[in-house]
Amino acid sequence: MAEGFVALTVNGSIQGVWVRESATLLQVLREVLGLTGTKNGCETGQCGSCTIWIDGAPRLACLTPVGLAAGSQITTVEGLGAWWQESHPSSPYHPLQTAFVEFGAVQCGFCTPGMLMAAAALLRDVKFPTVEEIRERLAGHLCRCTGYEQIVRAIREAAVAEVKEL
Repeated sequence: MAEGFVALTVNGSIQGVWVRESATLLQVLREVLGLTGTKNGCETGQCGSCTIWIDGAPRLACLTPVGLAAGSQITTVEGLGAWWQESHPSSPYHPLQTAFVEFGAVQCGFCTPGMLMAAAALLRDVKFPTVEEIRERLAGHLCRCTGYEQIVRAIREAAVAEVKEL
């Protein structure tokens, strides 16, 4: 199997890696770069646990060939707080991270990274999303613990907290 060198910008840091031609971004993030916040739930794009941002857009790392991410800005859940802090220097955590803890939206934690990344993109795009908009954006994200109510409440609270930060 062929290998090659790929330069990736992950959470603002340039990383050069030798990878198999067939490697997914999920495999490289977790196994090569040690960024285990991005979860491997299904490897088929059905659960949303591996959601990251590529150039600011939510993408499934399990379906993304690593070579397609070269030259792009990749943000993982490990970089979410730093991304937020760039425009809010007094706050080390994204309001979603705090709200997920406060509202019990983190239970087993397996779906949490993907949910956080999808929800942060939603709040970036829509300041006060409706419950329907939240549910629509979270479609494809599976959570077996919370029943989604705590997650929806946390996202709504984070929207209010985010506006207070401005």
